Amino acid sequence: MARILAFAGSLRKGSWNKKLVRVAVQGAREAGAEVTVLEIEDYPLPLYDGDLEAASGLPEHVRKLKDLFKAHHGFLISSPEYNGGIPGVLKNLTDWLSRPREGEKPFEIFANKPAAAMAASPGDLGGNRMLPTLRAHMLHMQMLVIPQTFGLAKAAEAFDETGLLKDAKASDAVKNLGRRVAELAARLA
Repeated sequence: MARILAFAGSLRKGSWNKKLVRVAVQGAREAGAEVTVLEIEDYPLPLYDGDLEAASGLPEHVRKLKDLFKAHHGFLISSPEYNGGIPGVLKNLTDWLSRPREGEKPFEIFANKPAAAMAASPGDLGGNRMLPTLRAHMLHMQMLVIPQTFGLAKAAEAFDETGLLKDAKASDAVKNLGRRVAELAARLA
C-alpha cells in the first residue's frame, strides 16, 4: 500500500491551502493510499543556518521530519503564493530536509517519489504565478512531479463550512491529483 504525506506550506490555522490539500487527500485515499497529513507548525524549525548545523547537527525536529518523509512513497503539497513565490516556511522546511545525514545521499528522502503541486489564493490567479517555481523546486529535489497542477482562485469563497470545495469540477480536479500520486506511488513502491 502506498503511503502519501500531505501538507501545506502555511502555518495559518484557517489556511485555504490546508483545506485544499485535504481535498487531494480524499482522492489519494479513494485510490487506496494510506495518507498522513502533516501540520508543519507541529515541528518548529529555526531558520536554516549552516553554522548552527555545523555546531549542533540537525535539530531534533529535522531528524523526525526526515524519518517521516523517508517513510512515505509520495507527496501532496499545497502552498500559498507570497509575492509571486513560495513562502519562507516551506523553503526553510525543504532547506533543512535537504541536508543529508551521514551515509545518506542528497535528496534521498524525496528522490523518485511522485508528488503533486497545488495552490490556493484569495486573488484571481489562484497561486498560478508561484506554481512553476514550486514545481521547479520539487523537481530539483528529485521528486517525480506529475504534470498537472491546480490553482484555486478566490479561495476565501471556495470552501463550504465543512472545508469541502463548493465547485464539484474543482473538487474532482484536486481529488484527481491525489489519485494520480497515489496510483503512481503504489506502482513504484
